[in-house]
This record gives sequence, C-alpha cells and structure tokens, in this order.
Amino acid sequence: MTNQLTVWAPAATKVQTLLDRQLFDMTRDGEWWTLPQPVEDGQRYQFVLDDGDPLPDPRSRYQPEGVHGPSQVYTPHTPAPWQGMDLKGRVLYEMHIGTFTEQGTFASAIDHLDDLVELGVEAVEVMPVAQIPGTRGWGYDGVDLYATQNTYGGPAAFQRFIDAAHSKGLGVILDVVYNHLGPEGNYLASFGPYFNHDHATPWGDAVNFDGDDNKPVRQFVIDNAHQWLVEYGVDGLRLDAVHALVDDSDTHILAELSTSVAQWSQEVSRPLTLIAESDLNNADMVTPVGATQGARGMTMQWDDDIHHCLHAFFTGETHGYYCDFGSAETLVKAFTKVFVHDGGWSSFRGQNWGAPVDVHSSHYDAASFISFIQDHDQVGNRATGDRLGHNGADPHLQAAAAALYLLGPFTPMIFMGEEWAASTPFPFFSDLGLELGPTVTTGRRQEFAKMGWQGEFPDPQSRDTFESAKLNWAERSEHDHADMLDWYQRLLDIRSSLPGLKDTSLTSTTMEVLSPDAVVMRRPGVTVITNRGDDPVTVSDLPSNPSSTLVRGHQEIMGDSVTLTCPGCVVVVA
Repeated sequence: MTNQLTVWAPAATKVQTLLDRQLFDMTRDGEWWTLPQPVEDGQRYQFVLDDGDPLPDPRSRYQPEGVHGPSQVYTPHTPAPWQGMDLKGRVLYEMHIGTFTEQGTFASAIDHLDDLVELGVEAVEVMPVAQIPGTRGWGYDGVDLYATQNTYGGPAAFQRFIDAAHSKGLGVILDVVYNHLGPEGNYLASFGPYFNHDHATPWGDAVNFDGDDNKPVRQFVIDNAHQWLVEYGVDGLRLDAVHALVDDSDTHILAELSTSVAQWSQEVSRPLTLIAESDLNNADMVTPVGATQGARGMTMQWDDDIHHCLHAFFTGETHGYYCDFGSAETLVKAFTKVFVHDGGWSSFRGQNWGAPVDVHSSHYDAASFISFIQDHDQVGNRATGDRLGHNGADPHLQAAAAALYLLGPFTPMIFMGEEWAASTPFPFFSDLGLELGPTVTTGRRQEFAKMGWQGEFPDPQSRDTFESAKLNWAERSEHDHADMLDWYQRLLDIRSSLPGLKDTSLTSTTMEVLSPDAVVMRRPGVTVITNRGDDPVTVSDLPSNPSSTLVRGHQEIMGDSVTLTCPGCVVVVA
C-alpha cells in the first residue's frame, strides 16, 4: 500500500526526505511540506530540515531502531469487527506489556487474555506503548506519540492484541501522555512550536495548547487520539495527569478532544471512552461539555482519594500524602461522597483542595469514578515497588480492601498480579542514556527522602530492577496465591450476578463506622463487613436468606448476626 509523507515545519526554508539513502525535496503548502512521490509500507525514512541532521517523523507510526533511528511506513489494518463496549462500571485491569509476561510482548500477553476473562475482567487498560528511549520503561517518557514500542512488537503486533482481546469480549483502553514528552529523543521542537515557553511544568515547557501557532499542536493530539480509537480500534484512552495540561484557551484541549471523540463514536457506531487521571478532585472533569463552565467531558476519572483511604486504613500508613487518610470516617466519606478532599484542608498540599460532589447530579454517577487498591503509580512510586500484601502483611487485609472496592459502586480497576497477591514488586524502571540515567536515580532518591522513605531502593536504570517486576504466572497455583485468586474470582462472580449492583447512583451505597477499625458497607443485595483490628465487632442485621456468604479470617455467624474476631476479617453476604 502506498502512502504520502507530510510534515508540519512552519519555520523551515527547505525540507527533504531521506529515503533509500537519497535526499528528495519536499514541496511546501503553507506551513506543511509534502513528499511528491508515494512511499510503500515498510520503507524507512527521515526528514532533513534546512540541511540539518536527519530526524524521525513526528507522526511516525513505527521506530524499529528506537527514538533516534529512522521512521518506518506502516498502514494500519482495518480492525476486526467489534460491537464496542460501554466501559463505565466494567471491571478494568491495568497492565504493563513489558512485565505482564516473561517475554514482555503483545504476542505473549495474548496468551493470558483467557485467564483475565476467567477472572471476571471486562477490559484491559494498557500502560503507554508510545516509543520510549531504550528497551524498557513505564512508557511515560515517550517521545514518538504515534509510534508503538518496538520491543513490544510494534504497531502490527498491537493491532493483533486489540483484535484478540475483542474476540474474547474484552475492551481495550490505552494509556496516553499528552501533558509532556520525555527528554531523550524529543525532536519536536526542531520542527515547530510544539512547546510554550510561557508555561512551566515539572517536565519543562508545557505542550503548546494556547500559545502562538497552537492549532497544529492541538490537532497533533486530536489526530493521535483518532489513530488509537478509530484506526487501531481501541475502546478508550486513559489520559495521564490531565491536571498538568496547561491551556488557557477559551476551549480547553480536553473539551475539544471530548467533542471530537463523541463525533467519532457516532461515525464508528460504538462507544468510545476518555478516562482522566486528575488530582484536582473536581467533578467538572466528568461533566459533559457545555453543562458547566469548566466541564471537560471525560467519561471517567481515577479517584486517588478512594485508594488513599483503603490503603491507609488497612496498612496503617499515614505519612506523606496519606497523612489525611487512614480513619474509618475518611473511608466512609470516600465511598459515599467520592472525594475526601472536597474543598477542605489538605495537609500534604498545605491548602484547601477540591470541590464538593453533587451526589444527585444527572451528569455523572458513581461509575464515573475509578476505584483501586493498587495501580502503577501507587505501587511503583514506592521506594521498593512493594505491593499491598508484601513485607509480611496479613493477606486478609488485602482481601478485605478488595471486597470493598470490587463490590462498591465505582468502576473497579485491578492492577496486574494483584488478583493472586503476586510476590513480584513493581518498582520504577527506565533505560535512559548515560547522561540522563544517573539524574533519574538521584532525583528519585531525593524524592523518597522527602516522603520519609528510609533504606536502599532499586536503581531504576538497572536491568535487574526491570526483570524483578515481571509477573510469575506459575505462582498462581501455589496455596496462598491460589486462595487470593479464588477470592477475587468469587467477588467478581457476585458483582456480575447481582442485578442490584448495577445501580451506580451515588446514593445507592451506605456505610457505617462500627468501631475505629471496622466498617460495614451496604449496597442493593450485598453487605460487606470488615475489621482491621483485634477487638471483635458484631453486626446483627444481615440480609435474610442470602444466596452466598463469603468469609475470610475468624468470625462467628449466628442467624442474622456476625461477629468478626481478628484483624483482616471480612464477611460478604449477598
């Protein structure tokens, strides 16, 4: 199949294409340049601006030799037939392709999709696959946003993964990063004003969404979303750290993207989803565009407050950003009011934070917010990448936390390996060059010191750190791991079988503090009681004639009452 090469380079006076070791002049049309002759799939090429060094295509779909090498022409195949999926309220599963299997490829990941279906997962959320420097990393320092990581198998392998997931009834969400680009191999500024020097971010100058000549930059992002959602066939995008998207335009880039995605959804006749990672604690993020002045139109957003409450309550950690969490009362607030910081004081931030959530709103519901007890950030940004059940923690505590969030009103998300209490950690890892690599290591050491972490931590640049994160699928059949896997499957069976749990209104859940260590959650058709402490607690008004009762830990059940007698006890009555 033939393709036409074009590139935006407004300031250049001459642009050429290096193709088959020959330079070919491109023709100019305003700020855009076009190679007159078509190119074939598989051909490698680079652009040369004003007789400079050859550079990869900003819209390259494939970088077979990495971020510094030539681009390769790739034409996506038409996605396999798929009716689509409304992802709100579905069971999501976050995965990192490079560590999901020993091989770390899309092809090997396909081999475990049936395991996820058996577990009860309904959609996979794939961490970023845009081309990154080196051979390993989390994906958030990508610099070729249209290209698919070569070590995972490239774009053709990704499309086969998407089609395979759809054939098994699984939706596919892709994590994308529009708030910054990585430092190594980032050649965008050589082509045009992709960055706005007037706005600073933790990663450097902000992406130019509101400065001079911003329209092609905004379109660069919109077209990238179109590639993944329409051309490759994914069902949704998870947008990284949207609070770091600096845009003072009349129409925020998120609102523009939301409007475009709604139009594409009609064109392809299937639901398309946008998920925001936002720490702003403002429901305007999931309010339809036009409904309020600041509405951003996202379908869902991650809710860190729910995670913080569950983690701090069941582990007792209250340092760093957990300092306002950990009590039974904050846990109840998160499950009934969505955010703990909803306009009041945030001790960690040193200011008031967030805004109240209207629990009766018609613009969003509980399923608009994603709950979890582990994710790549909350595990990987710990000094050693330790999971909830590591360091000798009682596995019943994880089981109790899982019962609350998997049967709660929100859209639940499982982090890969969590379902069997994986023994492998998930530390941060990268493969930057000799100049940037040591800087990353030093920076993380300083960051952990501020958070109060003590002791050694794995070097992000060491290959051993990356290897340590790879899941050990064989351990799923071992006793303790198999018990946790069975627990998760049974919880998800209840979730899928009870019609009352389809009620995702923010008023469908009630919670009660039984003691400083115990809470009870009631939803239509299910009651969950958990106790993290040593003192027994009793609940006497259980549902009559339950179809199933799940228990972990020591308890006494007599008639319509139950007494939980040990740390980590949990009882689910459905």
